[in-house]
Amino acid sequence: MVVPYIGYGSEMLRLYDTALGEVVEVLAPGRRECSLYVCGPTVYDVPHLGHGRSALVYDVLRRYVESQGTRMHHVSNVTDIDDKIVQRAIWDGIPAGEVAERYEAAWWEAVDRLGVLRPHDVPHATEYVAEMIQAIGDLESAGVTYLVPGERGGVYFDTSCVADYGLLKGQEMSSLRAGARVETDSGKRSPHDFALWKVVPESEPSWESPWGKGRPGWHTECVVMSLGLLGEGFDLHAGGLDLLFPHHENERAQAVALGRRFALHWFHHGFVEVGGQKMAKSLGNYTSLDELLEHEDSRAYRTLVLRSHYRSPLEVTQASLADASAALARLDGLVRRVPEALEVAGPTGLAGLAGLAGSSGSQGGARAGERGSGGTEHGVGSSRRAGSGERAGSGERAGSVLDAGAVAEFNRAMSEDLDTGSALACVFDCVRRANASLDRSEGEQGMRLAASAVALARTLGLEPRAPAGAAVSEQAADLVARRDTARAARDYALADRLRGELEELGWIVEDSQAGTRIRRA
Repeated sequence: MVVPYIGYGSEMLRLYDTALGEVVEVLAPGRRECSLYVCGPTVYDVPHLGHGRSALVYDVLRRYVESQGTRMHHVSNVTDIDDKIVQRAIWDGIPAGEVAERYEAAWWEAVDRLGVLRPHDVPHATEYVAEMIQAIGDLESAGVTYLVPGERGGVYFDTSCVADYGLLKGQEMSSLRAGARVETDSGKRSPHDFALWKVVPESEPSWESPWGKGRPGWHTECVVMSLGLLGEGFDLHAGGLDLLFPHHENERAQAVALGRRFALHWFHHGFVEVGGQKMAKSLGNYTSLDELLEHEDSRAYRTLVLRSHYRSPLEVTQASLADASAALARLDGLVRRVPEALEVAGPTGLAGLAGLAGSSGSQGGARAGERGSGGTEHGVGSSRRAGSGERAGSGERAGSVLDAGAVAEFNRAMSEDLDTGSALACVFDCVRRANASLDRSEGEQGMRLAASAVALARTLGLEPRAPAGAAVSEQAADLVARRDTARAARDYALADRLRGELEELGWIVEDSQAGTRIRRA
């Protein structure tokens, strides 16, 4: 059974909408474009595993959406001015801008090592201060702000003016309580009200405004940037559960007060936990991504994130990392056995086979393509390779190389609230079945299942790896070509003799549908 042509928009996407409290259709089949805004890092320290999970969840979401032929406009901001950045600058005795630059660089280095596609747009808070001042002025004109006097005062948003404030939290205004994430500044009318513009000391970074020198509050930047880059009614606004309230609620409140149609759907992922407690810098219980990646294959952490449903808590242990690495070894072992599968599957998985350039032309997609382009073993002298680039790149021929059942099951899992655990199980079921077929000398079926495993793994951002091979010498290449000619002529005695000569040169010789393949012993 083979997959038919992989056309555009073959699956709808259903996700859990936090505002509605249920799984709903987010993207209908046939949608060609969609938009995603993700609240990005506040760059005052190195990223930890929780930040890595966030980046990976939205990377996988984007890769899957694009595998269905829908171009995703992915925006994620960088908060490069904030009280935490200012405090870090004071501690380190350096300018706040230098702190932001240093830790933003650390952020990109870490997520690049995780194989995360970079967003199409990365707005920085400091680039949008003028637009934020304009938005605050509009809110003031709408009558939903008030001034708090004093050296640490500023312009505050009156949350009582928004009738459904607390929607994302699922609570009425009267039942909300001020918590650890809710500002409790003196001078506020309600503990839920929040700063739009803060008056700050002369020694701290500040901008001129109608309300005096100061800087914008955290909750305003994403409203301005998301609407400015994606427009009203964009599809998805996403982030961790810790951002749901008050940050996302306060963003939404401002949009409501401005009369702007904000995000259509709200998408939140769960925490990385340590002993049942959220991993957080404030608690001192975190492991940095650098610490993890110094000792572990970056794919092992991606595998752990995939095994856990995005809304569930995730614990990272040495045992779970070891188990993930063992699973990856099975995938890598398969592509070592059938290296043609790397090319047959295409460099971007289902997206490439559907004829879509997996990342809408982004820098991140180019990197992903580069990672998937190389083989690690050598097939020489065959002009009819099963995995030719021409075949792999053709959407019309894609159906001839993948297993229909595996692709359909994978798409069902991913389209129903991003069930990555079941989707990953499809990958490793293909690995198991491919090896069983190859053991039975069922080369065509083994190749199809191996290509399916690679294509589905790449759709999840998992790039199979095989040990790097040595360059093939001219002598070895000649022996391979002569052996293929001998086998085609059924001169098996000569073919065996040539095999022996290759083995004497230090090559392991394997027969495949594409001809003789060799790799270093």
